Amino acid sequence: MRWLGRVHYDEAYALQQQLQRGHRDHLLLVEHPPVFTLGRSADPANIVVDPSEVGAIVRHVDRGGDVTIHAPGQLVGYPIVTVPGRGGGLADTAKFVASIEDLLIEALADLGLPGAARYPGYTGVWLDPETPDARKIAAIGVRIKRSRSLHGFALNVDIDHDWFDRLVPCGIADKAVTSLKAEGIDASMHHVVDVISARAAGRWGTDTVDRADVAWRHVPEDLSAFSRGEGPGDTPRVGQPAVEKPRGTPVRLLGRLADAGVDQSLDVTAPKPDWMRVKANMGPEYTRLKGIMRDLELVTVCEEAGCPNIFECWNDGTATFMINGERCTRACGFCLVDTRKPEPLDLDEPRRVAEAVEKLGLEYAVITTVARDDLADDGASGFTRTVAAIRDRVPQCKVELLISDCRGRASSLDEIFATRPEVLNHNIESVARLQRAVRPSAGYARSLAVLARASAAGLTTKSSIIVGMGETFDEVVGTLADLAGIGVNIVTIGQYLRPTTNHLPIHRWWTPDEFAELKRLGEAMGIDHVESSPLTRSSYHARQAEAAAT
Repeated sequence: MRWLGRVHYDEAYALQQQLQRGHRDHLLLVEHPPVFTLGRSADPANIVVDPSEVGAIVRHVDRGGDVTIHAPGQLVGYPIVTVPGRGGGLADTAKFVASIEDLLIEALADLGLPGAARYPGYTGVWLDPETPDARKIAAIGVRIKRSRSLHGFALNVDIDHDWFDRLVPCGIADKAVTSLKAEGIDASMHHVVDVISARAAGRWGTDTVDRADVAWRHVPEDLSAFSRGEGPGDTPRVGQPAVEKPRGTPVRLLGRLADAGVDQSLDVTAPKPDWMRVKANMGPEYTRLKGIMRDLELVTVCEEAGCPNIFECWNDGTATFMINGERCTRACGFCLVDTRKPEPLDLDEPRRVAEAVEKLGLEYAVITTVARDDLADDGASGFTRTVAAIRDRVPQCKVELLISDCRGRASSLDEIFATRPEVLNHNIESVARLQRAVRPSAGYARSLAVLARASAAGLTTKSSIIVGMGETFDEVVGTLADLAGIGVNIVTIGQYLRPTTNHLPIHRWWTPDEFAELKRLGEAMGIDHVESSPLTRSSYHARQAEAAAT
């Protein structure tokens, strides 16, 4: 069970579709920005306003039923479960709908509305059915395909009732719609999720139930210390007092951590454990590669992110090229990349990357990017031009793309997917609970949706988890289960290293044995290859991982 917070409808649907292809049972709980959804038998005339004028979108979907509205203040639940029966006929669907009605009726009684019931001839859950005062409090619309369910229910908690004046809800013109708030039940969304989750665990749970929530309190985004002009802070030095410029970790960043339940960290002056020590080895290949990068005025994430494996990888003739400039529009709490205002794109950059790939004799090139939320295509064209230039110049070279979430925009993602890289990599970075603390401009559900879309497009997919920022072992296992559930092929897991005192503190050092156990568990879940060690980073052993996964 996953409480994912406010999620765009298209992202939730992409995630549902990929989970539905698997065999594990899931319950996704979300709120949506305003969206009118029309089932297969819906009459578009039942939307009685211009959706664009009220800030809503419209989606035609493959569930039963007519038109409904999803908006903030409404809890939307998507059970993706294996349904007993013969594969999804009308009888199976009717039984499944009835089971959801039962769950909601029980949950509403727990919340203080014991009179909720079915209304013969109508789906959903009602108050005072078969009376002149009949009113609907929860809508249900599902589809069962190959014995697996899609879509689900929408329970009105504290939704703005003006939305119901903008459509004919479920195509029923003569019946009212209500909510918990309108019925005098002052229940928070958090409490409603707890109640629904408990009932769902009893109804659909088997031996184990794994629940994870994104942080409940959404702290407004703050600019990074870099963007505020405070400088990058100092790199902590063992045995010396920490010097901070001017005040160390931003207060709001620490506040987000506290909201997520992380209230302690390691002393910045404490020595690293032996397994985290890396010996600098500036061999001939390292020197040669560095010279080529400088001559061609290229940027590598190896340098920009302060990767501990730079000496090993560069001496092995491997590097990760960072395109679309060196300034990022995001302010993730773990990342060293520059967050000042981005500069215009360098249109000659793809040619120079391809030249470097040729000069280095690479058989496998990793191309990543800073987030470019300032660009209409989110930087997708940079990937298209770079991949084309590499394949034109070094056609035998395999390409891995490590992309941003592109703000979840399908057009940008589809442009990147169309390049058909050998591996499509997008990093989820952390567990659900810590997402808003670790990367406030991104989202757990959005990252899962990006990977789900890539898997659905037939690409080999990859993601990365950083540990040591306050997560638990079980939470990392849960994130591996989510990645396995959407068909991710390769996962990398590594220890967080604090770049400067203005970044997230280190919560703890994970041991080599813990990393080995995560590798075992991830591969047991069906992930083709898990690269897991204290010094693993997203592109570490990338060529070997691709070979292992294919």
